[in-house]
Amino acid sequence: MLTGRATRTCALLALCLLGAGAQDFGPTRFICTSVPVDADMCAASVAAGGAEELRSNVLQLRETVLQQKETILSQKETIRELTTKLGRCESQSTLDAGPGEARAGGGRKQLGSSKNTMGDLSRTPAAETLSQLGQTLQSLKTRLENLEQYSRLNSSSQTNSLKDLLQSKIDDLERQVLSRVNTLEEGKVVPKNDTEERIKIESALTSLHQRISELEKGQKDNRPGDKFQLTFPLRTNYMYAKVRKSLPEMYAFTVCMWLKSSAAPGVGTPFSYAVPGQANELVLIEWGNNPMEILINDKVAKLPFVINDGKWHHICVTWTTRDGVWEAYQDGTQGGNGENLAPYHPIKPQGVLVLGQEQDTLGGGFDATQAFVGELAHFNIWDRKLTPGEVYNLATCSAKALSGNVIAWAESQIEIYGGATKWTFEACRQIN
Repeated sequence: MLTGRATRTCALLALCLLGAGAQDFGPTRFICTSVPVDADMCAASVAAGGAEELRSNVLQLRETVLQQKETILSQKETIRELTTKLGRCESQSTLDAGPGEARAGGGRKQLGSSKNTMGDLSRTPAAETLSQLGQTLQSLKTRLENLEQYSRLNSSSQTNSLKDLLQSKIDDLERQVLSRVNTLEEGKVVPKNDTEERIKIESALTSLHQRISELEKGQKDNRPGDKFQLTFPLRTNYMYAKVRKSLPEMYAFTVCMWLKSSAAPGVGTPFSYAVPGQANELVLIEWGNNPMEILINDKVAKLPFVINDGKWHHICVTWTTRDGVWEAYQDGTQGGNGENLAPYHPIKPQGVLVLGQEQDTLGGGFDATQAFVGELAHFNIWDRKLTPGEVYNLATCSAKALSGNVIAWAESQIEIYGGATKWTFEACRQIN
């Protein structure tokens, strides 16, 4: 324990060394050394290293503290600037996203996420969406022309009046779309209610599809049961078709179909087969900027198909459980093959087979971003591997072409939902 005199002596020594500059330190810590009452202060200081050495150390410490203060102030200013910029970015992101919009990361599937079709569509670039609407309108006009020819052969005043009404509505929608396109081309600011207007147009298109489908029902008796195609005009989570039959247990398969699409990025999911406990039992999907893939029991093989050019293409995929060997054919020509795709895993029975959507749950859980956009026809499945000659006959619409022995393309076996439509198949007519 220091005596009172020793304590005072220590304090005086510290004051002498620091001088008036000590006040710049802020909180200061002094280390004192006990000196006997009768000892000489100067001698004690010299014995401890000398007053000059202590003064030098104190001044050096003071310089270090001042430098650290400057560094801290500089860092605080940098942090303040970054915080301001971050706040501006977050504010802008909130405005761009809109109230309540989720920001989900990329990936093939987002299980358990809420599916909002119109939300997915609102994130599509305006020009792309308008392009899709324009293509849909053109498709409707073509179908109306077919109906007009049919009505001339089968005169009906009710059919003609309904056709005229639909034509008028299409013309009105086309004017709206052209107006929107002109606004974009001229670089004008798109109004804030753009999404609402687009939703109205899409709802009107869906209604028109349903009305035209009613007219087209009258033509069913005039064509064979396999001469039809499915049309999915928009990327939604409610347009799809379901095959009435399920698949049996299969140790090999060939799946073939005709497809026509110009959707980008990715044509979506032409078909998906889900079984209890496994939503990805058998799926064909081209999503985002990824190549088309075939999934078997969640195992993936990338396929060499290039089909989003707006033209009809015939595609086939064969597979055997032995070593997981697969082959891919486009327009009758083999373009890829591989192995180790879910080897020794049989395709399970008692599932749900859906056209146009990818299933996250058995028979549902559709995501608009993975929906098929385009036209699909002659979807057939066999429980064996077809030969290259058999595939070529299918792709060239030969009279020798086989129908699937597991799933055969027949109008009576397809249920359609949400505005997906059926009408006369055109691909083989173009080839022949």
